[in-house]
This record gives sequence, C-alpha cells and structure tokens, in this order.
Amino acid sequence: MLHILLFLKAPRAGFVKTRLAKQIGNEQALTAYKSMVERQLSVLPRAKTTEIHYTPNDSKAELSSWLNGNVSYFPQVESDLGTRLRTAVADTFKRGATTVMCIGGDCPKLKSLHIDQASNLLRQGDDLVVGPSEDGGYYLIGMKQPNPGIFEEIPWSCEVTLKATLAKAENLGLQTSLLETLYDVDQASELNRAINEGHISL
Repeated sequence: MLHILLFLKAPRAGFVKTRLAKQIGNEQALTAYKSMVERQLSVLPRAKTTEIHYTPNDSKAELSSWLNGNVSYFPQVESDLGTRLRTAVADTFKRGATTVMCIGGDCPKLKSLHIDQASNLLRQGDDLVVGPSEDGGYYLIGMKQPNPGIFEEIPWSCEVTLKATLAKAENLGLQTSLLETLYDVDQASELNRAINEGHISL
C-alpha cells in the first residue's frame, strides 16, 4: 500500500514560508502557503493513503480544522529535517506501508501523474525515486523500504541537497530514477511564476 507523506507546518503567519515572507510580508506569505497546500491536496490520488506530518506538535487541531478531508495526522519529531524524514518514513513502514513517498506543499506543478510515475518506477525495480527541484533540492522522494541512510549527513535546504542525496544513494547501492525537474516556491519570483502559470491564485 502506498502512503503519501505530506510534510507541513502549522498555518501561522511568520512561521511558514519565511524566505518568501521577507519579500512579500508574513500575511501574504501565509495566504500563498495555504493556497499551495490546498492545491497540493486536491491533486493527490484519492485512492492512496495520505498522511499529514506536521510541526509543531501542538498544531493538529489547526491543521485538521483547516484541511479536513480523509487524511491522517502525525506529529513530526523535533529535530533536523533528516531525522524528521527518517523517523516518519520508518514509522510509516511499521504501520504496514509497502511504498512511501514524501512531499511538501509548495511545488505548484506536482500532480498525481508524478506520484503514478514514481510508483511505476518502484514497481519495476527501482529502490528510490526522486523528483528534483530547480533550486538543487527535491520535491518528492519515494522508496519501498526505509533506507534510513538516505537522510543522514545531507546538507538540507541548499543547492547541493539533491546531489548529496544521489551520491548517498549510490554509496548505499540503491537503484535510483529521477522524475522531471519542477520548482518550489520560496521566492516572490517563483510565486509570481506559479500565479502566472495558473497553478495557484491569491
């Protein structure tokens, strides 16, 4: 069974999209964040199990009242991103998942098509599937077993995150495929791009 793990922050001004907020203000950044997350949830395959992995761990009520829907909620551990990803993936496999994919809420072109493509690649024999983002990171990572090492000793949120992840995958002997390169929204220029392309509206 495929579990899609959507990693989110509580919808609080000044807490989400902080790099974007420096350019357009906290409230507008919050509005953009909520619009992107709502779009993301709306295009995920409905037949799959979707989990919201949230932070901080006192925000479940905020998220569930905002998002509703047929999803489950799990708090992220309080640590660095690698530990949060590694722990969430391991726990999801323990709950019976046969495939796990981790995504965020800020990739305006990520659609169910990409989930299906990743599922097919894993089904055909890949150990790992990664969706590269233009900024050097990734918008999706999927696997058929935990592979905790893939999240260890990685420089996060920078231009070499993907490169380091792929190097780690090679060292671990994982057969890996890449999806098409998309973009995340962290800057005002990227937000305007997503609006102009019709992926989100404010």
